[in-house]
Amino acid sequence: MPHGSQDVFRFPLAPSGPMTYETSGTAGLSPTPPTVRPAAGGHRLRWNKVPEVTAYFWVIKVLCTTVGETAADLLNEKLGLGLTGVSLLMSVLLVAALAVQFRTSAYRPGVYWLSVALISVVGTLISDNLTDNLGVPLTTSSTVFGLALAVVFAVWFRRERTLSIHSIDTVSREAYYWLAVLFTFALGTAAGDLLAERMDLGYWVSAVLFALAITAVAVARFALGLNAVLSFWIAYVLTRPLGASAGDYLSQPTGDGGLGFGTVVTSVLFLAVIFGLVVFLMVTRRDVAETEREVAASVV
Repeated sequence: MPHGSQDVFRFPLAPSGPMTYETSGTAGLSPTPPTVRPAAGGHRLRWNKVPEVTAYFWVIKVLCTTVGETAADLLNEKLGLGLTGVSLLMSVLLVAALAVQFRTSAYRPGVYWLSVALISVVGTLISDNLTDNLGVPLTTSSTVFGLALAVVFAVWFRRERTLSIHSIDTVSREAYYWLAVLFTFALGTAAGDLLAERMDLGYWVSAVLFALAITAVAVARFALGLNAVLSFWIAYVLTRPLGASAGDYLSQPTGDGGLGFGTVVTSVLFLAVIFGLVVFLMVTRRDVAETEREVAASVV
Protein backbone atom coordinates (compact mmCIF):
# COMPACT_ATOMS: atom_id res chain seq x y z
CA MET A 1 0.00 0.00 0.00
CA PRO A 2 1.41 3.46 -0.88
CA HIS A 3 3.04 5.29 1.94
CA GLY A 4 0.96 8.17 3.28
CA SER A 5 -2.34 6.79 2.02
CA GLN A 6 -5.52 7.51 3.93
CA ASP A 7 -6.73 4.04 3.00
CA VAL A 8 -4.83 2.21 5.68
CA PHE A 9 -6.62 -0.22 7.95
CA ARG A 10 -8.01 1.07 11.20
CA PHE A 11 -6.64 -0.32 14.42
CA PRO A 12 -8.42 -0.78 17.77
CA LEU A 13 -7.35 1.31 20.71
CA ALA A 14 -7.71 0.42 24.35
CA PRO A 15 -9.63 3.20 26.16
CA SER A 16 -7.10 3.09 28.99
CA GLY A 17 -3.43 2.31 29.26
CA PRO A 18 -0.38 3.65 27.42
CA MET A 19 0.04 3.35 23.69
CA THR A 20 3.05 3.95 21.50
CA TYR A 21 2.81 5.93 18.25
CA GLU A 22 5.41 6.16 15.53
CA THR A 23 5.28 9.01 13.06
CA SER A 24 6.35 8.69 9.47
CA GLY A 25 8.90 10.79 7.67
CA THR A 26 6.37 12.74 5.58
CA ALA A 27 6.01 15.68 7.94
CA GLY A 28 4.24 13.36 10.39
CA LEU A 29 0.94 13.76 8.58
CA SER A 30 0.50 10.06 7.86
CA PRO A 31 1.58 7.97 10.82
CA THR A 32 2.40 4.31 10.71
CA PRO A 33 -0.21 2.13 12.43
CA PRO A 34 -0.08 2.50 16.21
CA THR A 35 1.30 -0.28 18.36
CA VAL A 36 -1.69 -1.34 20.42
CA ARG A 37 -1.35 -2.93 23.82
CA PRO A 38 -3.96 -5.57 24.80
CA ALA A 39 -6.98 -4.19 26.58
CA ALA A 40 -6.76 -4.73 30.30
CA GLY A 41 -9.55 -6.26 32.35
CA GLY A 42 -11.51 -7.43 29.32
CA HIS A 43 -12.46 -3.89 28.30
CA ARG A 44 -13.80 -3.51 24.76
CA LEU A 45 -11.37 -2.03 22.29
CA ARG A 46 -12.24 1.38 20.83
CA TRP A 47 -12.28 1.49 17.03
CA ASN A 48 -11.92 4.42 14.69
CA LYS A 49 -15.02 6.60 14.96
CA VAL A 50 -15.40 7.75 11.35
CA PRO A 51 -16.16 5.87 8.13
CA GLU A 52 -13.78 4.74 5.44
CA VAL A 53 -13.33 7.31 2.66
CA THR A 54 -15.36 5.75 -0.14
CA ALA A 55 -17.62 7.08 -2.88
CA TYR A 56 -20.50 6.76 -0.40
CA PHE A 57 -18.64 9.06 2.00
CA TRP A 58 -18.30 11.87 -0.53
CA VAL A 59 -21.84 11.51 -1.91
CA ILE A 60 -23.45 11.68 1.53
CA LYS A 61 -21.12 14.48 2.60
CA VAL A 62 -22.09 16.66 -0.38
CA LEU A 63 -25.77 15.86 0.19
CA CYS A 64 -25.41 16.87 3.86
CA THR A 65 -23.84 20.16 2.87
CA THR A 66 -26.74 20.83 0.51
CA VAL A 67 -29.23 20.06 3.27
CA GLY A 68 -27.26 22.28 5.62
CA GLU A 69 -27.83 25.22 3.29
CA THR A 70 -31.47 24.58 2.37
CA ALA A 71 -32.58 23.38 5.83
CA ALA A 72 -31.09 26.46 7.49
CA ASP A 73 -33.08 28.68 5.12
CA LEU A 74 -36.20 26.54 5.59
CA LEU A 75 -36.10 26.61 9.39
CA ASN A 76 -35.43 30.34 9.43
CA GLU A 77 -38.40 31.02 7.16
CA LYS A 78 -40.98 28.52 8.48
CA LEU A 79 -40.45 28.31 12.26
CA GLY A 80 -40.66 32.04 12.88
CA LEU A 81 -37.94 31.84 15.52
CA GLY A 82 -35.60 34.17 13.73
CA LEU A 83 -32.04 33.38 12.81
CA THR A 84 -30.85 33.48 16.42
CA GLY A 85 -33.65 31.25 17.70
CA VAL A 86 -33.12 28.65 15.00
CA SER A 87 -29.37 28.73 15.67
CA LEU A 88 -29.92 27.99 19.37
CA LEU A 89 -32.38 25.17 18.62
CA MET A 90 -30.11 23.47 16.12
CA SER A 91 -27.09 23.90 18.40
CA VAL A 92 -28.92 22.05 21.19
CA LEU A 93 -29.81 19.22 18.79
CA LEU A 94 -26.20 19.07 17.59
CA VAL A 95 -24.87 18.85 21.16
CA ALA A 96 -27.29 15.99 21.86
CA ALA A 97 -26.24 14.13 18.70
CA LEU A 98 -22.55 14.60 19.45
CA ALA A 99 -23.08 13.37 23.02
CA VAL A 100 -24.42 10.12 21.60
CA GLN A 101 -21.62 10.01 19.01
CA PHE A 102 -18.92 10.37 21.67
CA ARG A 103 -20.46 7.58 23.73
CA THR A 104 -20.30 5.07 20.89
CA SER A 105 -17.32 2.73 20.86
CA ALA A 106 -17.05 2.53 17.07
CA TYR A 107 -18.34 4.11 13.89
CA ARG A 108 -22.15 3.95 13.68
CA PRO A 109 -23.52 5.28 10.35
CA GLY A 110 -26.82 6.59 11.71
CA VAL A 111 -25.30 8.54 14.61
CA TYR A 112 -22.30 9.75 12.64
CA TRP A 113 -24.21 11.10 9.63
CA LEU A 114 -26.91 12.65 11.82
CA SER A 115 -24.12 14.58 13.53
CA VAL A 116 -22.69 15.64 10.16
CA ALA A 117 -26.10 16.80 8.91
CA LEU A 118 -26.73 18.82 12.07
CA ILE A 119 -23.23 20.32 12.13
CA SER A 120 -23.70 21.38 8.52
CA VAL A 121 -26.83 23.31 9.51
CA VAL A 122 -25.13 24.88 12.54
CA GLY A 123 -22.05 25.81 10.52
CA THR A 124 -24.29 27.51 7.96
CA LEU A 125 -26.20 29.37 10.69
CA ILE A 126 -22.98 30.62 12.32
CA SER A 127 -21.91 32.17 9.04
CA ASP A 128 -25.38 33.55 8.35
CA ASN A 129 -25.59 35.12 11.82
CA LEU A 130 -22.30 36.93 11.33
CA THR A 131 -23.39 38.20 7.92
CA ASP A 132 -27.07 38.99 8.46
CA ASN A 133 -27.27 39.88 12.16
CA LEU A 134 -23.86 41.40 12.81
CA GLY A 135 -23.08 42.77 9.37
CA VAL A 136 -19.67 41.08 9.15
CA PRO A 137 -18.43 41.13 5.53
CA LEU A 138 -18.08 37.72 3.89
CA THR A 139 -14.43 38.40 3.14
CA THR A 140 -13.81 38.93 6.85
CA SER A 141 -15.80 35.89 8.01
CA SER A 142 -14.13 33.68 5.39
CA THR A 143 -10.73 34.82 6.60
CA VAL A 144 -11.62 34.34 10.26
CA PHE A 145 -13.02 30.84 9.69
CA GLY A 146 -9.98 29.92 7.62
CA LEU A 147 -7.64 31.05 10.38
CA ALA A 148 -9.71 29.26 13.03
CA LEU A 149 -9.54 26.04 11.03
CA ALA A 150 -5.78 26.42 10.64
CA VAL A 151 -5.41 26.87 14.41
CA VAL A 152 -7.47 23.73 15.08
CA PHE A 153 -5.28 21.73 12.69
CA ALA A 154 -2.10 23.14 14.22
CA VAL A 155 -3.13 22.32 17.80
CA TRP A 156 -4.50 18.93 16.73
CA PHE A 157 -1.25 17.98 15.01
CA ARG A 158 0.92 19.34 17.79
CA ARG A 159 -0.94 17.27 20.39
CA GLU A 160 -1.64 14.09 18.39
CA ARG A 161 1.07 14.07 15.69
CA THR A 162 -1.44 13.16 13.00
CA LEU A 163 -4.43 14.66 11.20
CA SER A 164 -5.47 11.42 9.54
CA ILE A 165 -9.15 10.58 9.85
CA HIS A 166 -8.14 6.95 10.23
CA SER A 167 -6.74 7.83 13.64
CA ILE A 168 -9.93 9.18 15.24
CA ASP A 169 -9.74 6.60 18.00
CA THR A 170 -9.47 8.65 21.19
CA VAL A 171 -11.78 11.21 22.78
CA SER A 172 -9.35 14.08 22.22
CA ARG A 173 -8.86 13.25 18.54
CA GLU A 174 -12.60 12.99 18.06
CA ALA A 175 -13.05 16.40 19.68
CA TYR A 176 -10.48 17.96 17.33
CA TYR A 177 -12.13 16.21 14.39
CA TRP A 178 -15.63 17.58 15.05
CA LEU A 179 -14.31 21.06 15.79
CA ALA A 180 -12.46 21.01 12.46
CA VAL A 181 -15.60 19.77 10.68
CA LEU A 182 -17.63 22.62 12.18
CA PHE A 183 -15.18 25.24 10.90
CA THR A 184 -15.03 23.60 7.45
CA PHE A 185 -18.79 24.04 7.15
CA ALA A 186 -18.71 27.64 8.38
CA LEU A 187 -15.79 28.47 6.08
CA GLY A 188 -17.42 26.74 3.11
CA THR A 189 -20.67 28.63 3.67
CA ALA A 190 -18.96 32.02 3.81
CA ALA A 191 -16.71 31.29 0.83
CA GLY A 192 -19.60 29.95 -1.24
CA ASP A 193 -21.77 32.99 -0.51
CA LEU A 194 -18.84 35.26 -1.26
CA LEU A 195 -18.41 33.86 -4.77
CA ALA A 196 -22.07 33.28 -5.63
CA GLU A 197 -23.60 36.44 -4.17
CA ARG A 198 -21.04 39.12 -3.39
CA MET A 199 -18.98 38.47 -6.52
CA ASP A 200 -22.20 37.90 -8.47
CA LEU A 201 -21.00 34.70 -10.14
CA GLY A 202 -24.31 32.96 -9.59
CA TYR A 203 -25.01 29.58 -7.98
CA TRP A 204 -24.47 27.42 -11.06
CA VAL A 205 -21.14 28.99 -12.00
CA SER A 206 -19.95 28.80 -8.39
CA ALA A 207 -20.85 25.10 -8.20
CA VAL A 208 -18.88 24.42 -11.39
CA LEU A 209 -15.84 26.32 -10.08
CA PHE A 210 -15.80 24.39 -6.82
CA ALA A 211 -16.27 21.11 -8.69
CA LEU A 212 -13.27 21.96 -10.87
CA ALA A 213 -11.25 22.81 -7.76
CA ILE A 214 -12.08 19.41 -6.25
CA THR A 215 -11.10 17.74 -9.51
CA ALA A 216 -7.76 19.55 -9.40
CA VAL A 217 -7.17 18.24 -5.87
CA ALA A 218 -7.98 14.69 -7.02
CA VAL A 219 -5.52 15.01 -9.92
CA ALA A 220 -2.85 16.36 -7.58
CA ARG A 221 -3.44 13.47 -5.21
CA PHE A 222 -3.50 10.55 -7.64
CA ALA A 223 -1.26 11.86 -10.43
CA LEU A 224 1.21 14.07 -8.57
CA GLY A 225 1.33 12.34 -5.19
CA LEU A 226 -0.11 15.12 -3.02
CA ASN A 227 -0.21 14.03 0.62
CA ALA A 228 -3.39 12.04 1.31
CA VAL A 229 -4.26 13.81 4.56
CA LEU A 230 -3.76 17.28 3.07
CA SER A 231 -5.75 16.46 -0.07
CA PHE A 232 -8.58 14.98 2.00
CA TRP A 233 -9.06 18.09 4.11
CA ILE A 234 -8.82 20.44 1.12
CA ALA A 235 -11.52 18.42 -0.64
CA TYR A 236 -13.56 18.33 2.56
CA VAL A 237 -13.59 22.12 2.74
CA LEU A 238 -14.39 22.51 -0.97
CA THR A 239 -17.35 20.10 -0.91
CA ARG A 240 -19.14 22.47 1.48
CA PRO A 241 -19.51 25.41 -0.94
CA LEU A 242 -20.11 22.91 -3.77
CA GLY A 243 -23.11 21.46 -1.95
CA ALA A 244 -24.30 24.87 -0.79
CA SER A 245 -24.16 26.32 -4.30
CA ALA A 246 -26.02 23.30 -5.67
CA GLY A 247 -28.65 23.61 -2.94
CA ASP A 248 -29.16 27.31 -3.58
CA TYR A 249 -29.35 26.71 -7.33
CA LEU A 250 -32.15 24.17 -6.84
CA SER A 251 -34.08 26.00 -4.13
CA GLN A 252 -33.81 29.72 -4.91
CA PRO A 253 -36.40 31.49 -7.11
CA THR A 254 -35.71 31.71 -10.82
CA GLY A 255 -35.51 35.49 -10.50
CA ASP A 256 -32.54 35.05 -8.16
CA GLY A 257 -30.72 32.64 -10.44
CA GLY A 258 -32.15 29.37 -9.09
CA LEU A 259 -34.51 26.71 -10.40
CA GLY A 260 -37.30 27.60 -7.97
CA PHE A 261 -37.83 24.16 -6.37
CA GLY A 262 -38.02 25.79 -2.95
CA THR A 263 -36.33 24.88 0.34
CA VAL A 264 -39.00 22.35 1.33
CA VAL A 265 -38.80 20.19 -1.79
CA THR A 266 -35.01 20.42 -1.98
CA SER A 267 -34.49 19.58 1.70
CA VAL A 268 -36.93 16.65 1.70
CA LEU A 269 -35.46 15.24 -1.51
CA PHE A 270 -31.89 15.29 -0.29
CA LEU A 271 -32.80 14.06 3.21
CA ALA A 272 -34.59 11.09 1.64
CA VAL A 273 -31.51 10.19 -0.41
CA ILE A 274 -29.25 10.57 2.64
CA PHE A 275 -31.55 8.36 4.72
CA GLY A 276 -31.59 5.68 2.03
CA LEU A 277 -27.81 5.64 1.70
CA VAL A 278 -27.24 5.56 5.46
CA VAL A 279 -29.65 2.64 5.87
CA PHE A 280 -27.82 0.87 3.05
CA LEU A 281 -24.49 1.39 4.82
CA MET A 282 -25.91 0.24 8.15
CA VAL A 283 -26.96 -3.03 6.52
CA THR A 284 -23.98 -3.66 4.23
CA ARG A 285 -21.20 -2.01 6.31
CA ARG A 286 -19.53 -1.02 3.04
CA ASP A 287 -17.78 1.92 4.70
CA VAL A 288 -16.32 -0.02 7.62
CA ALA A 289 -12.69 -1.13 7.56
CA GLU A 290 -12.19 -4.74 6.51
CA THR A 291 -10.31 -5.62 9.69
CA GLU A 292 -13.16 -4.36 11.84
CA ARG A 293 -15.67 -6.38 9.82
CA GLU A 294 -13.54 -9.48 10.28
CA VAL A 295 -13.35 -8.98 14.05
CA ALA A 296 -17.11 -8.41 14.27
CA ALA A 297 -17.73 -11.56 12.25
CA SER A 298 -15.38 -13.60 14.44
CA VAL A 299 -17.21 -12.45 17.57
CA VAL A 300 -20.53 -13.58 16.09
